[in-house]
Amino acid sequence: MVTQITNGIGVTVEVNYNAQHSQPSMSQYLFVYKVTIENHLDLPVQLLRRHWDIFDSLQGHSDVNGEGVVGEKPVIYPGDAYTYESFCNLTSDFGIMSGKYVMERKDGFRFEVEIPQFELITPSRLN
Repeated sequence: MVTQITNGIGVTVEVNYNAQHSQPSMSQYLFVYKVTIENHLDLPVQLLRRHWDIFDSLQGHSDVNGEGVVGEKPVIYPGDAYTYESFCNLTSDFGIMSGKYVMERKDGFRFEVEIPQFELITPSRLN
């Protein structure tokens, strides 16, 4: 688990390898990650966009950009948190992800929030 606070917004990421839906013999490794976004500000914020930088040890770097997360653009009130789960497919048993969210305060001010870097690694690779 990794956590980072940027501009008053905390982002925590937990990642797990999903062996049940992975097929190593076919170079398919599925990782599920859970993100919790906490608002430490005095104003509500809305998550508008995401940017992911994904590194696969066999395929190199790729970028993913889009609106919101998991089909939503959540509004997070002061002291509240928003949690969602998503996944990443790799062709190798090791990778790294990091990124940014674009957030907007209720007063219209837009700012970026860092998503801390985290590893996508199979348990067998750790041995």
